[in-house]
Amino acid sequence: MTLGTQIAWDDTVLPFQLDVVDMRGRVARLDGVLDGILKQHEYPPQVEALVAEMALLTALIGQTIKLRWKLSLQVQSKGPVRMIATDYYAPQAEGEPARIRAYASYDADRLDDSVPFDQVGDGYFAVLIDQGEGNTPYQGITSLDGESLSACAEAYFAQSEQLPTRFGLSFGKSSTPGSAEHWRAGGIMLQHMPKASPFVAQTEGDGEILTAADLVDGEEGENWNRVNILLDTVEDLELIGPSVPPTDLLLRLFHEEQPRVFDPQGVTFGCTCSEERVRQSLSIYSAQDLQKMTTDDGRITADCQFCSSHYNLDPKTVGFDAENPPNA
Repeated sequence: MTLGTQIAWDDTVLPFQLDVVDMRGRVARLDGVLDGILKQHEYPPQVEALVAEMALLTALIGQTIKLRWKLSLQVQSKGPVRMIATDYYAPQAEGEPARIRAYASYDADRLDDSVPFDQVGDGYFAVLIDQGEGNTPYQGITSLDGESLSACAEAYFAQSEQLPTRFGLSFGKSSTPGSAEHWRAGGIMLQHMPKASPFVAQTEGDGEILTAADLVDGEEGENWNRVNILLDTVEDLELIGPSVPPTDLLLRLFHEEQPRVFDPQGVTFGCTCSEERVRQSLSIYSAQDLQKMTTDDGRITADCQFCSSHYNLDPKTVGFDAENPPNA
């Protein structure tokens, strides 16, 4: 695999379909996107790993949404890592890349040397979809159970969407000749095509969390088990790259299932914050309210947790009592 080919597949999501077994999926590789996300904050290694996993899940899941939609994944927990939030902004036009951003908040003094997922405690994993003005946002949640964030995502799809779903992820710091050590991530998402399951009604309301195995039986169940066994053979370097192109990986894993690939989707790090949005968020406050937010220097400041942008505003130019609003 040449350097040019490697770069071509970095920061892309490749959709595919396994026609023989009626399944679909995506292969994602992240490089510069993760660098753009993680360099905004000096996260401890455990937090970096969780943010990397969450960003990879966001890229894999987000590629399914339509143009101009926004997907958000959130983890809220009582553990040392209190929150992880990611956003996926679908391309605004055909041929443009999608944008991803991510952020985590944590208590540094509560972190320990255990595995990253142990840094989150009781809480929930949430999926939110904003389809734009005039549409009601969708939200689905599941508890933080299992041994990874990807296991939580699998439980969400089984419980809320009744879709058997499996993730195979790998992420970590990569070091190659001639380049500095940096984070890379790669993964595969497998999903059975949408179909009503006879098992959903049987398990509904019993307090048990559905799994993919609860949603398929007979020949479909056998196909699902076989494809998962094949996915279990994947190696970390095959997922992360750069030695194996995603197309070759799919052929190695699923050649009997006849994988059919579609156009890859590019992804990039991107934030939607702006001074205008800050002003809009402050427009509901009176001059008296804004006085409580004013610094000793007589300014109102705001920081974006996703991209670290800093905004410094004159209190007289914001709020509904603004004396000199911009573009008045």
